[in-house]
Amino acid sequence: MTETVVARLRPHARALFWPTVLLLGVAAAAAYFGGRFPEPWQNMAVGAAAALLALVGWLAPLCRWLSRRYTITTRRVIVRSGIVVRVRQEMLHSRVHDITVRKNAIQTVFRSGDVLLEGGMERPVLLRDVPSADLVQEALHDLAEGADLSDS
Repeated sequence: MTETVVARLRPHARALFWPTVLLLGVAAAAAYFGGRFPEPWQNMAVGAAAALLALVGWLAPLCRWLSRRYTITTRRVIVRSGIVVRVRQEMLHSRVHDITVRKNAIQTVFRSGDVLLEGGMERPVLLRDVPSADLVQEALHDLAEGADLSDS
């Protein structure tokens, strides 16, 4: 049986809301204060501070969000994460014993959640803040059942 990709996911994009609000605030503050000071070095300091805040407050969370990927195939679940140090974690559907969805209040509103795959003696695989967590859980249940039937 060939392995095909069922879904490719990232954590919910809600994680970028506050960094984007910060970026808009920094841009507004830089536009307001830029050029208002009498000394040229002060105006350059405003621009440099705005650029630094934009890098740290928006670009870093964006890179962190982009670096986490979940791939669900017909045979396994693959979690890739990391910017500098890449980490890859896999779990075969035939090894999955339990699939749990955990949601906090915000995740419930946005229909996202944490999907935990328990594999007995193996380290559990956690899909953090996936969109449509209940649908992902149902799909994983179906794939795990199919893997159990094909092993028999």
